[in-house]
Amino acid sequence: MKFRLILLFVGLSILTSCSETGSQLEQIKQRGELNVLSRYSPTSYYQKGDNLAGLEYELAALFAQHLGVKLNIIVPDNLSNMLHLLEQGHADLAAAGLTITPEREKALRFGPVYQEVTQQLVYRQGNRRPKNLPAITGGLLEVVADSSHVEQLKQHQADVPALQWVANKRLDSSHLLELVQLEMIDYTVADSNEIAAQQNFFPELRVAFDISDPQQLAWALTRSEDDSLYSEIQHFFDALTASGKLDRLIEKYYGHIRRFDYVDTRALYRKIITQLPTYQPLFKQASAKFDIDWRLLAAISYQESHWDPKAISHTGVKGLMMITNATAKQMKIDDRTDPKQSVFAGAGYLNSLKNRLPERIPEPDKTWIALAAYNVGLGHIEDVRIITQQNGQNPDLWPDIKQNLPLLSKKKWYSKTRHGYARGNEPVRYIENIRRYYDILLYDSINDNQPNQLENTAYPPQGYPPSAL
Repeated sequence: MKFRLILLFVGLSILTSCSETGSQLEQIKQRGELNVLSRYSPTSYYQKGDNLAGLEYELAALFAQHLGVKLNIIVPDNLSNMLHLLEQGHADLAAAGLTITPEREKALRFGPVYQEVTQQLVYRQGNRRPKNLPAITGGLLEVVADSSHVEQLKQHQADVPALQWVANKRLDSSHLLELVQLEMIDYTVADSNEIAAQQNFFPELRVAFDISDPQQLAWALTRSEDDSLYSEIQHFFDALTASGKLDRLIEKYYGHIRRFDYVDTRALYRKIITQLPTYQPLFKQASAKFDIDWRLLAAISYQESHWDPKAISHTGVKGLMMITNATAKQMKIDDRTDPKQSVFAGAGYLNSLKNRLPERIPEPDKTWIALAAYNVGLGHIEDVRIITQQNGQNPDLWPDIKQNLPLLSKKKWYSKTRHGYARGNEPVRYIENIRRYYDILLYDSINDNQPNQLENTAYPPQGYPPSAL
């Protein structure tokens, strides 16, 4: 399936053709394209390495595939424009982590609920944690204009008349979180899923308290008497939920970020500056030879040794990639503490594990399964794949294997396996850590090659404190 990206700026012409006839669903199929509004965010749509990613992006791509059409992702320059364009019928739907609110339901129609979030007040570590909204009235609170956060704050203003905020039309929630990290503003409000996704990149952020009850996320459509597209979305999500695919996608994007470790994250950022430059050329060389992203190799190495070539464990594994004697013999190296030998042996061994797995296993599942084998041994992974299948789940999907790995430490299960007991929780934590480190390294390397979007931005804005908006 082919995907095309449309960058949307003010003055974008109408995308739909006036010559289309039939129902909304028929029009989409006639033009062969599904026009979807979204936003750049780790919870919606973003570039991950050489690929496009994001929960909303993958859901939209699956829906376009379901319809048999191409997917056009449209990225407005702000939330206000997104909602306006949708209301005017310039796109088929919005898949952007939109909260269902009474105000929005006046103009938009929402599809099936696929996730729940809570709005949270965010501040920076080192500053006093506010206990409630009255405690923040002396600071600068900034939120995205026309967002559900503005609607929620307006409700609270009835009880806290002094509550004021700036509604920013230029920056999105991710950039406002960065402003809190940089101490350019005191507070912002963000959804719980976005805070979880961003906290590894902005480790000084802290949640003060919830400002809402759990709220529902759904795709948004233009209000219309035509139910064709709405009904098809209902059928699509029903099938996605029944198959377990929706749960697996949510696990894919959130399963490894539910636990935030401040000390570990800060230590990684320090070592990205102090130690990674020494070994980065080796990771890139191994990446070119074995076709594995160098940042993933670096993340594995950090998990194994914290980039210490002299590291040694109590079991005798050594070096940057913590190579065993058996692996060293298999990969034909003679010095496990030599950085180059270690990195190439580790990358080569991971590649060999991937090649020993069935070809039908999709990515990135194959990589995570191979990494679990790197940690606990391929024999134990084959055992748990059998258990996964016996439990009615898919032995080729990492989220399903992940659920069953802890069973390897229970006699009821390991006594029936070929390779016996294993500490099944360890590879689960191992993969979660590597995925977090990989995300951080991706973010760090991408940002190094992009201009700072916050440069030349003056804060606080002129005229603060503002009237409540």
